[in-house]
Amino acid sequence: MSKDSAPYQRTAAALAELLDRSEPGSFLPSEPALAQQFGVSRATLREAMRTFEDRGWIERRQGVGTYVRPRVIEAGLEELVSIDQLAERIGLRVEMGELEIGRSDESWEIGRVILAEGRPVAYLVDVVAPDLISEREFRREFKGSVLDLLLARGEPALDFSRTEISAVAARPEIARRLGIDSGEVLLYLEGRLYDRQAEIVDRSKSYFVPGTFRFHVLRRVGPRGA
Repeated sequence: MSKDSAPYQRTAAALAELLDRSEPGSFLPSEPALAQQFGVSRATLREAMRTFEDRGWIERRQGVGTYVRPRVIEAGLEELVSIDQLAERIGLRVEMGELEIGRSDESWEIGRVILAEGRPVAYLVDVVAPDLISEREFRREFKGSVLDLLLARGEPALDFSRTEISAVAARPEIARRLGIDSGEVLLYLEGRLYDRQAEIVDRSKSYFVPGTFRFHVLRRVGPRGA
């Protein structure tokens, strides 16, 4: 059956809506019950379910049922991409929560909580020069990603980021923002973003709650020693 067919499209849309309402870790109704609920054949239902299984939204367990998986934002650290863009790839709804903007003569400091499906999953802090981004841009155009804001403007021309990765214990003020216990371990990325003149454009600190993010690195096999 073609995925362009109307029954498939309707079933995929209905299944996506059902998954949005379902708690991670729960089980969906049986295939016969779902096919009847959606008014489609089991073949059409299975085709739609394979799509969401490939995306990592569900897991079908033989003899048990269809399990709703927690959605994980996964990325290779070789690529610098905003959380918004990564979440869009897997159909995960993210938005900016609590926002704090401070300014000194030397920099803007932008701290904000990132929510996924309404739950705090990251706390991000960026420090940029005050002449790089205007207050108007922050107040009206900022959606949570300094990277996306700079890329949309097209200037300065961005080149690369140098990032250090570690695990840290959540300080009380960060734990409060993320709704976790103080001292809970977080994945921590500290980065410097450079333009094509090798000037630092942005200094960032990113705290990620485990379980929502999974990062990987592609490592090539080096030459054998003598």
